[in-house]
Amino acid sequence: MAIERSDETLRLRETLASIAPGTSLRDGLERILRGRTGALIVIGHDKSVDAISTGGFHLDVPFTATGLRELAKMDGGIIIDKDITRIIRAAVHLMPDHTIHSEETGTRHRTADRVAKQTGFPVISVSQSMQIIAAYVGETRHVLEDSGQILSRANQALATLERYKLRLDEVSSTLSALEIEDLVTVRDVAVVAQRLEMVIRIAREIEDYVLELGTDGRLLSLQLEELITGVDAERELVVRDYLPSGRRSKSSEELLSKLEALSPTELVDPAATARVLGLGNGEHLDGAVAPRGYRLLAKVPRLPSTVVDRLVEHFGTLQKLLSAGIDDLQAVEGVGELRARSVREGLSRLAESTILERYV
Repeated sequence: MAIERSDETLRLRETLASIAPGTSLRDGLERILRGRTGALIVIGHDKSVDAISTGGFHLDVPFTATGLRELAKMDGGIIIDKDITRIIRAAVHLMPDHTIHSEETGTRHRTADRVAKQTGFPVISVSQSMQIIAAYVGETRHVLEDSGQILSRANQALATLERYKLRLDEVSSTLSALEIEDLVTVRDVAVVAQRLEMVIRIAREIEDYVLELGTDGRLLSLQLEELITGVDAERELVVRDYLPSGRRSKSSEELLSKLEALSPTELVDPAATARVLGLGNGEHLDGAVAPRGYRLLAKVPRLPSTVVDRLVEHFGTLQKLLSAGIDDLQAVEGVGELRARSVREGLSRLAESTILERYV
């Protein structure tokens, strides 16, 4: 599932992935911790790094976890390439601009913070006294935790996601039945959009845990993937189904961005969600709305998205699609007799099963 993130957040995620359990760099960092020595490691090398580096040794040797551990025994920083394949320099005295603001108090951590801000490269600091590993990326400081602690929080988040997903399935099924009966209100759409966004936000948190866990998070990753498969597509289909008339199709992306920007407090308010979706000002939640049919057509097997778009454009609403005969469907470009029968039978089966689920 693709999730929009800021540039600095993406850089932090890349750094955490490079130092996650199972990587050679994480192996080296844990060896340093067990050896009860500190370390200052710059991940990246260019002229800006050379400009603040004095002394030490020019090595340019292949990166190994054991090599990193041995070099950390010496005072000074270690510079490795951004791909973590070579150790460039060791025992380097790093002298970043002292005017760069830093709230760190320890010499090593303060240097790491300033180097990260000045050069733009991630810097890893291993504290000898506190026995912690901290990653500095831009303005962000992230302390690595034990896998057991992360797994505990991740499992709690996963249990929450399961409950939210169960509720999402219920309201989504209800919406489908209401769409077929032509009884949809603004509130019904807002509730489904709320639940979709909530599930995505919880999934985003678990994705971060998976990233930080590295090889220890493989099972968690599989569980997450099973739970959120199709959620992203469903959210887009809901927005497209109820996109106010007169807007261009690309506006669905704009509305999705606005939905993501809602605060947690705003998100639990159906009126706020309805306003973001363009369904009035949020005061008439019981007002009737009509779907175009994207959600239901997406459930018809082997129906290309281009044909779905043509069908929606031709008929305009789901109710007209449901009442269309085979000849009516064939009038749409790209829909021959076989596909028309497939669409007609598919929509009929979906309508029948959805109504049965709701009332039986």
